[in-house]
Amino acid sequence: MRKEIKELYASYGVDVFEALRKLKETKISLHCWQLDDVKGFEGDGDLTGGIQTTGNYLGRARNFKELTQDLDKALSYIPGSKKINLHAIYQTGKIVERCDVGPEQFKEWVSYAKSRGLGLDYNPTIFSHPMLVDGLSLSSPEEKVREYWIKHCVNGLKITEMFGKELGQKSLMNIWIPDGLKDTPADRIGPRMRLKDSLDKILAGYKYDKKVMDVSVESKVFGIGVESYTVGSNEFYLNYASSRNICCLLDTGHFHPTENVADKISSMYTFYNKLAFHVSRPVRWDSDHVLKLNDDLQDVADELVKCDGLKRSYIGLDYFDASINRIAAMVIGARNMEKALLRALLTPWKLLKEAQDRYDHTRVLSLQEEIKTLPWGEVWNEYLKRQNMVSDAKMFEEIKEYENKVLVNRK
Repeated sequence: MRKEIKELYASYGVDVFEALRKLKETKISLHCWQLDDVKGFEGDGDLTGGIQTTGNYLGRARNFKELTQDLDKALSYIPGSKKINLHAIYQTGKIVERCDVGPEQFKEWVSYAKSRGLGLDYNPTIFSHPMLVDGLSLSSPEEKVREYWIKHCVNGLKITEMFGKELGQKSLMNIWIPDGLKDTPADRIGPRMRLKDSLDKILAGYKYDKKVMDVSVESKVFGIGVESYTVGSNEFYLNYASSRNICCLLDTGHFHPTENVADKISSMYTFYNKLAFHVSRPVRWDSDHVLKLNDDLQDVADELVKCDGLKRSYIGLDYFDASINRIAAMVIGARNMEKALLRALLTPWKLLKEAQDRYDHTRVLSLQEEIKTLPWGEVWNEYLKRQNMVSDAKMFEEIKEYENKVLVNRK
């Protein structure tokens, strides 16, 4: 990197090498389900519970061997500290009933992660299953249905704890459910009271080690087939997480299109010590498109940096596109997440905050526009160089070569 670049940023009070250090240390949790269209290893059943993928690009990973082969390829192009985010449907070895999935079914993943210095995160898979009765799980009026998914989640606590202990990296278990109703409900509070009770039973069902793991709950504004009422709303989980001292997870695709998710971050950090994120790109709504380096993503990254949240956040990616090369999708999205964080780390927030507190809003606006043309791209290239990573252009060429040699043979 040219000396002039370092000096230019220094004139704004920004230490380029400190920014690179912080970026390298920020863990990004990569979602394995991008590589196989959220199919998992249980079978070839259809996705249900409002989950959809579109497209039929060649080379979908069909088993643990193929998925980890593709994952290794993707990891070779993603700099920085990484974790892998798993769902229960990615159990290996002897496939067991969903409610019986436990640590034994994820030992192969632990060995994989340990050999590569990766952390693991976990999600109970509460969709695409016969025990999702009429679209309801933990809020179901049927006790046997609730008990089934409670057991599944309690076992998930044990799996997540194993990840944290075995890998020496704190792990997150995130709970999302698709429960809701298509039309106007006759009873709104009943399902929410049942959900509250089910979550309490999950947390009481196993005394997990909080030094090695955290639990989060994830809201949604609505889903396909449950357009009128979502049991696990944002308000429900904000209150539940706060009252139970667990994490609240914000999925950037799970809000109304007119809502600014980034604006929520500072408010939540005012009351929460930790937050969790699933970062995706909604087009109209929760379409889970691959991350682009757009204003929405940059706003989220800016708030994470401004709020000193990088060490207080679980940053996970969550998109799945079957219409393009899946490995390229994972890499492009992950690199864009890191680019957004780098730009945020290179921003002279101290100068901007001081100007705001002096009521000098003209200077704020002027500086905001001025820094947009700073050569952050050269700093990004230095980041790649320091970690022996190829450029964006070279990455595409090599992944295309892998497609022609490997993916094309998966019939």
